[in-house]
Amino acid sequence: MAEFKLPDVGEGLTEAEIVSWKVKEGDNVEINDVICEIETAKSIVELPSPYAGTVQRLLVAVGDMVEVGTPIIAIDDGTGEVSTGSTSGASVEPVDITAPAEPMEIDLSNPAASGSKEGESLVGRIKADRGPQRRARRGSASPSTEAGAQTQMQVQGAFSPGGAQSQPVAPADEAPVPAHAVEPSAAPPPSAPAEPATAGELQPLAKPPVRKLAKDLGVDLRSVAPSGAGGVVTREDVQAAASGPERTPMPAAYEDLGRPGVAAMGGAREVREPIKGVRKMMAAAMSASAFTSPHVTEWITVDVTATMQLVERLRSRREFADLKVSPLLVLARACVLAMRRTPVINSYWDEAAGEVVLKGYVNLGIAAATPRGLVVPNVKDADAMSLVELAGALGDLTATARDGRTQPAEMAGGTFTITNVGVFGVDAGTPIINPGESAIIAFGAVNKRPWVDEATGEIVVRDVTTLALSFDHRHIDGAAGSQFLADVAGILADPGTALLF
Repeated sequence: MAEFKLPDVGEGLTEAEIVSWKVKEGDNVEINDVICEIETAKSIVELPSPYAGTVQRLLVAVGDMVEVGTPIIAIDDGTGEVSTGSTSGASVEPVDITAPAEPMEIDLSNPAASGSKEGESLVGRIKADRGPQRRARRGSASPSTEAGAQTQMQVQGAFSPGGAQSQPVAPADEAPVPAHAVEPSAAPPPSAPAEPATAGELQPLAKPPVRKLAKDLGVDLRSVAPSGAGGVVTREDVQAAASGPERTPMPAAYEDLGRPGVAAMGGAREVREPIKGVRKMMAAAMSASAFTSPHVTEWITVDVTATMQLVERLRSRREFADLKVSPLLVLARACVLAMRRTPVINSYWDEAAGEVVLKGYVNLGIAAATPRGLVVPNVKDADAMSLVELAGALGDLTATARDGRTQPAEMAGGTFTITNVGVFGVDAGTPIINPGESAIIAFGAVNKRPWVDEATGEIVVRDVTTLALSFDHRHIDGAAGSQFLADVAGILADPGTALLF
C-alpha cells in the first residue's frame, strides 16, 4: 500500500488546506487522475495521483490544514506490502520496538478509530515543532514507555465513540491497533460532560482545523470544556473560550458566506477569522511592498466617451462575438502601447543586485478580488497579442480567478498591474505596487458627468473616469510617471492616437 504525501507544488509551499476530495475509499485510480483539490497560499491546485490502484483510505479530511510531507491518501498499488497504519478489518504486522528505528509517528486517525466514516482525524498529525508532546500513562508494561529512548513516537488520541449516527462503536468493529501503540483512555459517553485534559494525559479531542483555530486565537485546549459528542472540542467551544462566556457562537453558515456583514453574523458582536491561504500571502506581500518601495501616486481625470463608443462598436464585430469587450480591454491595450515610450514603467528594482531590470516583454497583471482574497494573475506577453487575443486572454484570466482556480505559475512573473476599482463604483484610489514590479494603475468607475468642451466652451454630459498611477520613486522619476499616465489617458480620450505608438 502506497501513501501519497502532500507535495510542494511550487514556490516553497509549507502547508495547504484540503478543499475537496475527488475520490472516495474503494475507487480505482490511474496515474495522473485528479484525487483532490488543495488551497495553497496563492490558489486552488488539483493534485494528480502518482500511483495506480485502489483507494484504501483518505488520511485527512476536507478542511484540514496539512504540512508538506504529510501522507494524505493510501492507495493499494498491488505491491503486496502492508501499511503500518491500521485500517478497518485489516491486519497489521507487529513492529519490533527493541530495534533502532527512525523517528516515526503513529496514526490512529482511521475511520474506525476516529468514529467518522469520512476518516476525519480528531487530533491530526502532531509535529514536534508544535510544542511538547505528552505520553499516555497506562502502566509500566506499556511498550512505548520502555522504548521511548530509542523511538520517538507521537501518540494521538483518536478514539471517539460514534459514527455516522454518533453511536458508540462496538469493540468488535474497532480496527486492530499496532502492538507498539498506546491505547488512549476511553472518552466519556456523549451524555456525560467531558472534563478538560490535565497534565500527563492525552491531548483533548479536536479536529486539526479546530486545533489551528485555537493556536491562532491563543486558546489552550486543555482549558476548554468540550461540547461535542464523545468529548470533542468544537470550533464554537474555542471561539467561546476566546471571547468570554457571553459570546454568541459563530453561525454555522459563516464559512459559506465568505466575509459577511453585521446582519449575517447571527447576532455575534465579533467574529474572528483566521488569516490563512491567499489572504495571508496578500497581507505579507502588500506590507513588504508598502514599506520598501517609496510610492508616488498621480491622478488624472479623463473624458472616455470615445472609448465607450469604441467598445460598443467592437462588441458588434464578428471577431469579438464570443469575447467580453469592456473599457478594461482598451485600458490594457493603452498601457501596453504607452510603455513603448516610457519603458522604465515596465521594470523593477533589484535590491540584492543593485540594479534596475528593464523588461522587454509585458506580463500584464489584473488584480482580481476573490472570496479567498486578492490575487493578481497575469497575461503572459500581452504586448505581443492582438486586441482579439488580448480580449480572450483577459476573459480566461478573470473567469479562472473568480473560480479560485488560478495556478501559481499564472501569478508569477508579472511586470505591470491594472486594478479595476471601478467595478465597485469607486472613483479611484492609491494602489500598492505588486512585489516584483514598479508600477500599478487603478481604473475608476466610468460615470456620466458634466464636462467642459474645450472647443466650444459649452458644458456637455460626457463619460468620465479617473486613473491613478502608483510607481516606485526610487528609479521612476515624476517626469516618466507623468508621461506614461498622460499617454494612457490620451489613448482613452482618443483611441485613434494609438496609431502614434
